[in-house]
Parts: sequence; C-alpha cells; structure tokens
Amino acid sequence: MNIKKKILANGFYFVIAMWLSSRLIIAIAMLLIAPLFPTSSSGVAATFSWDVFHAWDSVWYERIVTSGYDFSSDVKQMHAVAFFPLFPLLSRIIMFIGLPFKEAGILVNNAAFLAALIILYFWVQELYGTSTARWATATLAWCPYSLYGTVIYTEGLFLLCTTSALRAFDKKQYIWAAFWGALSTATRLPGVALIPAFLFVSWKERRGIKAYIASLTVGFGISLYSLYCQIQFGDALAFIHAQKAWRGDATGFAWQGWWQMLMQITIGFTNFKSGYIKEPLHPLLFLIIIVSGCLLWRFRLHLGMIKFCYGLYFLWLLLWLLTGDELVKIALVFGGIYLLWFSRAKIPLVTVAYGFSGLALILNTGITASSERYAYGIISLSMAFGLLLARYPRWGYPIMCFFGILMFTFSIRFARDFWVA
Repeated sequence: MNIKKKILANGFYFVIAMWLSSRLIIAIAMLLIAPLFPTSSSGVAATFSWDVFHAWDSVWYERIVTSGYDFSSDVKQMHAVAFFPLFPLLSRIIMFIGLPFKEAGILVNNAAFLAALIILYFWVQELYGTSTARWATATLAWCPYSLYGTVIYTEGLFLLCTTSALRAFDKKQYIWAAFWGALSTATRLPGVALIPAFLFVSWKERRGIKAYIASLTVGFGISLYSLYCQIQFGDALAFIHAQKAWRGDATGFAWQGWWQMLMQITIGFTNFKSGYIKEPLHPLLFLIIIVSGCLLWRFRLHLGMIKFCYGLYFLWLLLWLLTGDELVKIALVFGGIYLLWFSRAKIPLVTVAYGFSGLALILNTGITASSERYAYGIISLSMAFGLLLARYPRWGYPIMCFFGILMFTFSIRFARDFWVA
C-alpha cells in the first residue's frame, strides 16, 4: 500500500502508469483480440504483428518516407502532399539506426505522446495542483482517440508540439513558443490555430513586440512546407488543393453532415434515409431513454446521489449502444465547445483562445469526418475536462471506465482495418 501511495505521489511515475496501462489495453486489443475475428470486409486480417498499427493515413506516411511527395493538377486523385512533413521526417531519421518504417513510426508517435503527457501533467500541476494534473493526464491518456497516439499517426507528435508551445507562451518563454509552434505547423495544418491564439493573447495582455514576433514565427513550419511545394510542384498551396480528393469542394460549416448525424442519433439511420419512420424501434427506445433521464433528474433528491449517478451511467451506456459513434462525436466536439466556454475563466487565456480557434477550424472544413479526432488533439479540452473531474471525481471513474471500453473496441476496429475516426 505504501508503494502504491509513493508511486501516485510521484508525478512522473503517475504519468508513466497512465501511459503504460492505456497502451497495454490497446496492445491487447490489437495484437491478441483482433486476430481472433474473421477477415474484415476490406479483406485485411489482423495478425500478431506491427501491421495492425499500420492503416489508413499510416499508408501515406510510409509512402512519403519511401517514395517522397507527389502531386498533380488532378485534385480528384489522392496525393501524398496533403500530409505534412515533420512526422515522416522524424520517422526517416529513426530508420537510419536500422528500424523499418512501421517500428520507427510507432516509436516516434508513442515517445512523443508520452512526452506530451509528461509536459501536460507538470504544467497543470503548477497551475492547479496534483489532483487536477492527474485527471487531465488520465483524460488525455484514456480518451478512446488516444489510440491515435499509438498507431502510425501524428497525434502524439502534434500534442507534444502544441502543448509545449502553449506552455511556453503562457510562461512568456517566447523562443520556445516559436520553436514548438513552428514544429506544430510542420506536423499538421490545425497547428495554424496557434497563430491567432498567440496574437489575441499578445494584444489582450499587452505583451509587447517579442510576443507578436513569436506568434508570427509559429507559421515558419507551414511556410517552409509551402515553399517546398512551390519549388517542387509549382503550387505553394498544393497541400490544401490535394485535400479536395478527400473533402471535395465542401467548405464552411457542414450543416448537412451534422444534421444527418443528429437525425441518426434520434430516429436512426434507416429512418433518416427513408424519409419516414420505417423502423419505429430506434426512435421509441431513444424517447424512452430521454424520458427516463428526465424522470431520474426530477426525482434525484428522493433517490439519493448514489442511485441517481448509477442511473445516469446506465442510461448513457444504453444511449451509446443505441446510437454508436455519432453520439461520441457530437459529445466530444459540441460538448467540448461548451466545456471550454464553461472553463474559460479557469484555464490560461492562451489555451482558451487556442481551443476556440482550433474548434472553429475543425467546424469550417466542410466535412464532419475525423472531427472528433482533431478535437481530441486540442489539448485545451483535456485541461478543461481535468478541472471538471477534479471538482467532481465521482463522475471521473465511470467516465474513465467508459473510455476504456471505447478504446478497446476502437483498437479492435482499427486493427481490422475498419474506419474509426
């Protein structure tokens, strides 16, 4: 018992425990459980190998490392230039020691994700204390989309760069803020959300010329990549034009996509596609769950807090089983907006500004695909959620259990080459 208390008291050991335990769940699901399922509809069978960590965007990063970038004026075709260079560059450097791409990519992403957890923990501990730091770290580590901090994707690296940049800017360490910010924009396009956030805080807090210079220097990463695209392909915005193969000509807020998702939650996919109530069971079950929740809230004082909480946990689980990923996506994106607004006076201004800037970027891509994964990559939400759970820890434990269930199922799906986010 004393050893357990000592480990928990040490912040570094706590972060290691959160990272290791969550990664262990992912590894068991992908390497041991997923191979037990039959071959997926895509014809890909999960095996006990590094291959289960390599799917979807991972293929493009391997293509960049092995064959370089490609682009043409035919934007209907997919081109590797849509993916930013820092992650494949670091993977290539690791490959120089003799590791194949898959092992190198996994190593880069996981090491960066662990580093991001460490930086987040000690930053939040400085601001709010140990309890909040633990919950913020647990949220980032156990959120089901932290799966992308383990497979061959850029989430771990992006979280490391943006968290480091935000912490440095908050502490007025402008050289480091510019450095990590530039790496962020060299990792993924959403890194540019740091620029308006830094500029706004520089103006709001009257920080001086150094803060403005650091804010603009954040764009150095994407500027270099743009220069490369101009020299190599004659199109400085090739990385944006190439993304049309994924999202077409869609721009702005995806009203239709979000409306369809809401309808799928409330009346079901079949009824939405049919245009009328063809299968009444889904909307009936949804209505029963909502009414039960209202009654539970109405009589919460008579039931007592324990029964009330367990009742809500049970209803949420039923609602998720009924509606699936759409519920999680809407809860993460729009619930994240509300949570950020609710916590705006409690977390550093730069994280609030970055959070809203990043969410605005996500909501104006013209599509809803991967929006929940990009929202997970906004560290401001983990910090705000950590503050909330530190205040209401009774809610934290069942939420982490639910996160674990989702993480386990998402890992199996990814290993079998099914779409997750």
